[in-house]
Amino acid sequence: MSGRNGFGLWRSLTLRMGLIYIALFLTSTALMFGAAYWFGVYRPYLAEAGRVRVEAGNLTAIDRAGGRGALIRALAARRETGPRRAFDALIAPDGSATMGNLPSWPKEVIGGWATLEADVYRGGQEEDFEALVVERRLDDGARLIVGRDVEDIDDRDELFTLGSAWLILIAALLALGGSVAMSRAIGMRIDAVTRTARRVMAGSMAERIPLRGTGDDFDALAATLNAMLGRIEESVESVRRVSDNIAHELRTPLARLHADLDELRAANGEAERQRLADQAAAEAERLQSIFDALLRIARIESGRHPAGARPVDLSTLVADAVEFHMPDAEARGQRIDARIAPGLTMEGDPNLLFQAVSNLLDNAIKYGGTGGAVTVTAAHEGGRPLIVIADTGPGIAPEYRERVKERFFRVPGTADRPGTGLGLPLVEAIVAQHRGSMTIGDANPGTRVALSF
Repeated sequence: MSGRNGFGLWRSLTLRMGLIYIALFLTSTALMFGAAYWFGVYRPYLAEAGRVRVEAGNLTAIDRAGGRGALIRALAARRETGPRRAFDALIAPDGSATMGNLPSWPKEVIGGWATLEADVYRGGQEEDFEALVVERRLDDGARLIVGRDVEDIDDRDELFTLGSAWLILIAALLALGGSVAMSRAIGMRIDAVTRTARRVMAGSMAERIPLRGTGDDFDALAATLNAMLGRIEESVESVRRVSDNIAHELRTPLARLHADLDELRAANGEAERQRLADQAAAEAERLQSIFDALLRIARIESGRHPAGARPVDLSTLVADAVEFHMPDAEARGQRIDARIAPGLTMEGDPNLLFQAVSNLLDNAIKYGGTGGAVTVTAAHEGGRPLIVIADTGPGIAPEYRERVKERFFRVPGTADRPGTGLGLPLVEAIVAQHRGSMTIGDANPGTRVALSF
């Protein structure tokens, strides 16, 4: 990992994972080898030592009960029995050998146990034997050394010792190689995320984390982070557009307000002053409505709206909204046809839902044209409440149906109509908070807006 000092390297996740991998690999290898050594070497060795100990005890008892002659006969008979070659040496108190087939023995068997070379030459050929012996002192001071051949166990011990050294070395190399490969693979993926994040922080919002197409956990994480980066890019772009639109939308009313105030200062008559004051107040109210709408959208989108969800009678709510806007429609020579199914209910904020329906009705009346008709339908569709508001106006071209949900966007040719360009974005925010969707379509003629919850 480039650019890291020694201290930072030891704090590296990939290095720690590599070391853990090596430790686990070597530990599992050592445990496996230890189990094989236990069953293949140590346990047979203990079993043979126990057998020799029992034989030494029996021979000592024979000497005590039957005398030296009985012991010598028992030693001779012992050489002909047992699965392993038997070894013995009977040494008199003066150090002379009474009998035995051990080629040599120590002056003293320290701790009572020893392993002795007991090679035998037959026909010029050497036969290798390794005697595991134990010494017992007889009552007259003589030394009795008895044992059994453990050459095969000793060979296995040497084989295991040599094999374990090579196996641990190979295991360490494999573990090291595996940890390096794993650390490198993880480090490369983390570096890709880091590089992308740094480029995004530098201002390149279109950067995305590369996917390898393996479908692994890193690809899944990268896809999730890319989706997050996409949302961030959209949010940043939306903020930029909103900032531009705010500057554009506020320029005109501020200029008018400034001009009205200048004229107000220069006006002579009381009536003229009142007219200019009213105009200035209207522009101030327009500015206030823009900021109120922006603030409300922001609070709804951030989930900070104070009202909580509760059961809402949608049938009554839609009927109230229709009744509220009926005078405006009649003033324009329009009619409102309402087909509202009874018993429509949902969980939500009644004030926000009324605002959403009211905004749509206001738009339908505003753009429906003199003498037109507005149709309001509220019913169940697929077990979900559906509210549809349609007008008979010029409609919205398909290429603008998504853009009208953007703040301050106005369909070309409608700039002379009253409005701030925040009505539909507010409806979109309210519907999204209620986990619903808003769809804008063609009413043939006119515009059809459907709210599905």
